[in-house]
Amino acid sequence: MSSQERWDVVLRVLSGPLELEGDIVCRGPVVRMGARPGPGGLNLKDYRGLDDRQAVISAYDGATVSLAPVGTNQVRMAPHPNVDWNELQPLRNPAYLTDGCAFHLGPPGRGVTIQFIEARRLGVWEQNRILSDAAAGSPEVQPSDVKELRTNKGVPAWFLGGLVFIAMGIAVAVVIPLVQEYQKSITKLGATDDGEEYYEVVTDEIVTDANLLEGFDQAWHDFVQRPNAELARRKDLLQKENWDTVLLDYVTRSAQQHIKARNFWARLEAVKGDYAYVVSELRGEKLPEVFAAIPYQESRYRAGAVSPVCATGYWQFMPEVGRRAGMQVANCKIKGLTDPWTPDRVTPPPNVLKNAPYVKDNKCIIDRCTPDERGDLSASTRGAMQLLREPLEDPLIADSGAAVQIAIASHNAGYDDTRFDGNKSRPRNLKHAYASWLKTQKLEFDPGYLGKQVKCKDASFLEQDGCGSTLHRETQHYAYAIIAQHLLAVCYYGQNYADMPEFRAWKDYARGDGYCTRIQIPTSEEAKKWM
Repeated sequence: MSSQERWDVVLRVLSGPLELEGDIVCRGPVVRMGARPGPGGLNLKDYRGLDDRQAVISAYDGATVSLAPVGTNQVRMAPHPNVDWNELQPLRNPAYLTDGCAFHLGPPGRGVTIQFIEARRLGVWEQNRILSDAAAGSPEVQPSDVKELRTNKGVPAWFLGGLVFIAMGIAVAVVIPLVQEYQKSITKLGATDDGEEYYEVVTDEIVTDANLLEGFDQAWHDFVQRPNAELARRKDLLQKENWDTVLLDYVTRSAQQHIKARNFWARLEAVKGDYAYVVSELRGEKLPEVFAAIPYQESRYRAGAVSPVCATGYWQFMPEVGRRAGMQVANCKIKGLTDPWTPDRVTPPPNVLKNAPYVKDNKCIIDRCTPDERGDLSASTRGAMQLLREPLEDPLIADSGAAVQIAIASHNAGYDDTRFDGNKSRPRNLKHAYASWLKTQKLEFDPGYLGKQVKCKDASFLEQDGCGSTLHRETQHYAYAIIAQHLLAVCYYGQNYADMPEFRAWKDYARGDGYCTRIQIPTSEEAKKWM
């Protein structure tokens, strides 16, 4: 065996977020696996119960590939994946892997199951691909066209390898400075004025920043499209041609508005503890983390926020919806009425501004309710997760390829209130709006549904007909703002508070080639000055 050969390891993750990725080629000869394995390792940060470096695979040749735990970490191995991992003892010493065998990292019931596919030699075609990639970065670097070593022409045996290393050295010397120079030429977006704590609508004068949009591909993939693909059990949804790129463009432009506002970053600093709590709760229930920005959009994480229709608390539940979500809302003191009022419905009445007993002249006239758990972060978050889970468990929405976005929009417009309201038509509820869209467009599903519904372009709330959309004007602009706020929260907390366990997994987005590096993220000290 040549000392210059390199063996890579091909693995297939059989559970959790990476299940849809198919065969994953990990660069050998040493492959580290864990929550933070380091460069080139198999990053399993989204799996519970794993250490930073849980185990290591060594592949110094294709015939003797070994698996070993790191320290006392739990690693189990079996000839095939169809076993009860509880019945197998953890490895204490390295064990040899054979093609097709499986191993489980972490405690049974948590962690991850992985199948070993093969050890693969880095071939000549792959070496040429590496050089071709370098040539794409600089025309001065060209891939080698050597197909075989012609020793009869007097070429030494080490010559080919020498050419490869020289060419790669040139690539490093030429391409890296070019990349660095290009990065310097990009003006990063950052805070430029006091601005607002949040922006509800993307204004027409905002032009999409191409650099940020390119970076947000990574964020959209991880926080939106991967959950969509898992819910639909369709790997092809991870490919960009199956994304809602219209909505992604709105997300990017909304982020540009928020990035410039010092008040936005200052508010993220102020609510970091509450945001961390909601993220932790969502992870515990295996719900998309992006939902953590819903209470930011709704109340900026203020317990006492109240809307004109008496939606209150962090998640801004109306009285009837709070009751349906399992919260105590009773004995409400309404101005002008002597007797206390307690909701006896689980959905707001149709045309709530005119028909609700607690609204007058487009204003909420409830002084207080006792008790009222809508202002309790724990109780309201539990209730919100209960309601957000409903569309995700509906096969119509789960198979849409846009379940995350639709679930977010349902927090604004409702999911399916007809179930509780005598089957009275609620066409702007998300279940019925989406089903109507599929019917009129003669589609079986539509991952781009929500982006296509943004028809009302101005900031006026008077356009209640939807401007030709299946959704109210307010709902059209709801989901993209929430996604934008979360993607920026990931950047801020990942850079400034990666020591907090809830934010540790976001650290990589704020360094290296993470999407956050395209933004001037303020430090916590700066944000505190703006509070």
